[in-house]
Amino acid sequence: MKKQFKAPNHPFLTALMTLVFFLCSVPGYSQNAEMADTMRSEGKIYVVISIVLLILAGLFGYLVVIDRKAARLERKLDQNEPR
Repeated sequence: MKKQFKAPNHPFLTALMTLVFFLCSVPGYSQNAEMADTMRSEGKIYVVISIVLLILAGLFGYLVVIDRKAARLERKLDQNEPR
């Protein structure tokens, strides 16, 4: 029988992670956007956005490849498992 992954369900851990993510996002709201305005006016913001999107696409592609390899290994293990 195959073991399935179960995410831990701890209310304290969930509350702690929510608090951490909230505290990490708060400083972003209080900053000035002068650099973004300058980059947008000079057209450089599109270069930054395209590079970020390229990196994210590469990471997503890598995840797909790793998922396919893991699925292939799981199928191979299921075939070789004696019953």
